[in-house]
Amino acid sequence: MNTFIVETETAKLGFEILENNKIILTTVNSNDLSRSDLELKKNMTLTEIQITGKNFHHKGLSFVDTNPGKDLKYINHEIHANAEGKLLVIQQIDTEKQLEVTNYYQLYQNTAIIKSWVDIKNVGKTPLGVEYVSSFALTGINQADDLDGNYSEDNVFYLPHNNWTAEAQWKSETLKSAGLDYWVDGEKNQASTKRISITNNSSWSASEYSPNGILVNTKTKQSAIWQIENNGAWHYELTDIGRGNLLAIRLSGPEELDNHWWKKLQPGEIFTTAKVAFGQIQGDAEDAIDEMTTYRRNIRRVNDDNQALPVIFNDYMNGLSGDPTTDKEIPLINAAKKVGCEYFVIDCGWYAPGYWWDSVGEWQPSKERFPDGIEKLIQYIKDQGMTPGLWLEIEVVGINSPLADKLPDDWFFMRHGERVIDADRYHLDFTNQDVQNFANGVIDRLVEQYGVGYIKMDYNITTGIGTEQNSDSYGDGLLKHNRAYLQWIDSVFERYPDLVIENCGSGGMRHDYAMLQRHSIQSMTDQTDYVRNGNIAAVGSSVVAPEQCAIWSYPLKSGDDEEVIFNMVNTMLLRIHQSGLLNEVKGHRLELVKEGIATYKTYREKIPEMLPIWPEGLGQLDDGWFTYGLKGDHELYLAVWRGNSNVTDYQVGLKKYGEVDKIEQIYPVNVPHSTFTYDNESLKLSFGQSKIARLYHVTLK
Repeated sequence: MNTFIVETETAKLGFEILENNKIILTTVNSNDLSRSDLELKKNMTLTEIQITGKNFHHKGLSFVDTNPGKDLKYINHEIHANAEGKLLVIQQIDTEKQLEVTNYYQLYQNTAIIKSWVDIKNVGKTPLGVEYVSSFALTGINQADDLDGNYSEDNVFYLPHNNWTAEAQWKSETLKSAGLDYWVDGEKNQASTKRISITNNSSWSASEYSPNGILVNTKTKQSAIWQIENNGAWHYELTDIGRGNLLAIRLSGPEELDNHWWKKLQPGEIFTTAKVAFGQIQGDAEDAIDEMTTYRRNIRRVNDDNQALPVIFNDYMNGLSGDPTTDKEIPLINAAKKVGCEYFVIDCGWYAPGYWWDSVGEWQPSKERFPDGIEKLIQYIKDQGMTPGLWLEIEVVGINSPLADKLPDDWFFMRHGERVIDADRYHLDFTNQDVQNFANGVIDRLVEQYGVGYIKMDYNITTGIGTEQNSDSYGDGLLKHNRAYLQWIDSVFERYPDLVIENCGSGGMRHDYAMLQRHSIQSMTDQTDYVRNGNIAAVGSSVVAPEQCAIWSYPLKSGDDEEVIFNMVNTMLLRIHQSGLLNEVKGHRLELVKEGIATYKTYREKIPEMLPIWPEGLGQLDDGWFTYGLKGDHELYLAVWRGNSNVTDYQVGLKKYGEVDKIEQIYPVNVPHSTFTYDNESLKLSFGQSKIARLYHVTLK
């Protein structure tokens, strides 16, 4: 038996090289299958690869027992120490010596999460058609030494559903309920043809699901968590393998069956998969998310914005709603300064008079809206001590834009010889260097001529399955564009390292960590109902690090104190995205906004070091009561909401986090309608009416 282990203080991988020179992954942190019998081990595959014309080794649609993936042979491995921890590099080759495969596993010193990706190189003399490559493959997930257990009934699968204005809605069910049955029956063993298949198509990476998942084994008390880091299409699946008693997970970027991706790999050419992250821990779903939060911070571009957490004002939500003018902005700027905002962002509409949706593309300021020039208004923002920002949607050109008929088709996504049109816009293709040059010109003008320090980069249309231009398949064209866009964003930050670019895709439709390892802020949702906005705020940190997760706070023109407080609590443990017509919010209600921001500034520097908690579990849209908090060194910050509920009293269990010493209500101060008491392991609340929220500081012994 030839085995080796690579580990850091928090992460561990174990491998075995079988007699036929096949290398398998037997151990991921707490999940150790190294003592499994040889017959089971023969069903473990390190890298799944399906090449066109090669024989499948299985029935059904799942990506297990692929060819040549199943038959790859081990060549060598190297372990490199680096600043993050250790990088393991494993080389394999197929039996026909046409394809060389390199697996990369980055282990970290501070988290159990492991980054994984794969390079495949055509070392033969003829092109190879690539249909599928796994970025990470594990056989025996959440099974440890319990291979005789019923993984179908013992494992609960958590899937984060997304919808426009209903993001990060985690639904959970057993694998059996999801349709994956346990096939082992005494001596009669077989693998099923069923897979739990989660797929995202098109260029909104979170259009239906966040690119994440969690699996919790209620018997072994293990949890696995993963994310896929691609700003477009991706796929993952859970299925069984071997004799039916091995549970397998396969993570990948786009592939042919589900994503219309196929690539002709030329001799000497290398293809790199999407990067993914995977962690296996002893603990629950919350513990797994905490590990992933630390990982997300590890891979993020170092920037001041994620340390200082300045308060953002944006004029759009329940405010100007895309109709900015100098006369409307001046009172809002003054009000934003009064309550303590530090960024002021002029949202959409600054570039055209009247209806602008289908005419965007030139990004020149409207003289009708800003008769003295937008530069003068931007200078006014600076004069009030705030950093000015502008909205932009750089990847689109409206079908009625003056540019649309001037530009050649090779600037745009094309299918079947026609430009792709979505919601009255064409989609630019960033693989075209002329497109990148045009985009650079826009950014340079906004930063150097107008003087903005913040760009809200929105993205309100999608590409569909991809483009036929300069590609082997539609999905190949989309992936090339996705990667070209990331390279372009990198170049923008190289030129302007202090520029803050917010990632927005109709709210949270593109909250992947290909984008978010570059951008410091994610607009999490466009939800306009402040109560539902609270539901989304309470779970945002499950998919985006708290200091990156921007949530709207938009006090209404005519409302009561509790409405303002609810709005503020929604965002006070994340990033404050202040909005609303603050110049029309008067008296005590405006003072509550100011108090909320001032309170936030007393602890915001702690947020990038704290980890998210959900004492009563991950909430759902329209839950009557819900909670979310942050844990640090012997302290918690805890938000509690009573939404549309008829229940007056609620109890929050805190025993998991330590023994309670003291609890203080830190926002708001001196208001009626709520009381609380506590003991050493719980907080007991009585909220006298619906639609109430409060923020507490908990000191732990």
